[in-house]
Amino acid sequence: MEFTLLGWPEDGHRLRLDHEQFAYAGKFVMTSTGKAVVGDDGVVAAAAFDADRTDPDTLCVRYITVRQDRQGDRLGARLLRFVRDRATERGFERVSIGVNNPFSYQAAYRAGFCFSGAESGMAELDLVWPGDRSTERYQAGLDLFRERDLSPEEESFLAAKADADPPSVLDDWAEPPSGRTTTSG
Repeated sequence: MEFTLLGWPEDGHRLRLDHEQFAYAGKFVMTSTGKAVVGDDGVVAAAAFDADRTDPDTLCVRYITVRQDRQGDRLGARLLRFVRDRATERGFERVSIGVNNPFSYQAAYRAGFCFSGAESGMAELDLVWPGDRSTERYQAGLDLFRERDLSPEEESFLAAKADADPPSVLDDWAEPPSGRTTTSG
C-alpha cells in the first residue's frame, strides 16, 4: 500500500476517479485543493484538502473517499492520519474535517481527531486535531447521529458504541495489514 501526497492546493493537481466506485468523485477534479491518495493496484482512497478560509493555521480536509470494494479496511482513517502528518510537517497547527455519518466519525477518531462540539449547516459534525478526546465528547457526537434518520447498519453501529470509549488512535498511518508500505511526495 503506497500513500502519496500528489500536491498542495497551489499545485493545481486534478484527480479523476470513477464515479461509480468513489463517492464525491467529481470533487477531485477541482484544481483548488491539494490531493493525497492510497494505492496498491490503482487508487483505492483519496483525500482533498486546503487551508481554512478564516484560519491560516488550520488545514481543512474537504473530502475523503474510499473505493467501494475497499470500504471497511480502515483506509480512510489511515489516509486522514497521513494527511494530518503532512499538514503538521508543513506548519499547520490544526486539521479539521466535517463528517456526515457515524462510520466516518469513527474513522476520524482512529486518525486522532475528536468532535469539536460544532455542527455545520451541511449536517456535518466538525472533528479537529488536536482536541478533547474524552469519552463524554466522543459520545456527544454519537448522540447527535442517534437523533437522525439512519440506516439499519448505522443504527446497529451506534447501538454497539453506547457508553464506549473513543477508539484507539492508529499508531502510524502506514500500518499495513501485511507487507511493506512506501511513501512518496
